[in-house]
Amino acid sequence: MAPAQPELKKYLDKRLFVQLNGSRKVIGILRGYDDQVFLNIVLDEAVEEKDNGEKVRIGMIVIRGNSVVMLEALERIGGDDRRGGGDR
Repeated sequence: MAPAQPELKKYLDKRLFVQLNGSRKVIGILRGYDDQVFLNIVLDEAVEEKDNGEKVRIGMIVIRGNSVVMLEALERIGGDDRRGGGDR
């Protein structure tokens, strides 16, 4: 049986909130990741949110997978649109 692989493909080009070690928080658009063991991620238009509310614009960054505590999508993921409307 093959080892479990991260399924981040559906998060590509979506805005994510990333909680890091040391209580650091970064928001950015997922542009890439390695699907090996490490789960390193590349974020574009990244902004770090400090504890005092200050926001520091970072730009494009690579985050080592072992420093990621949590990922949260800030945009709708998938094609299921439950808002109604449209042709049915």
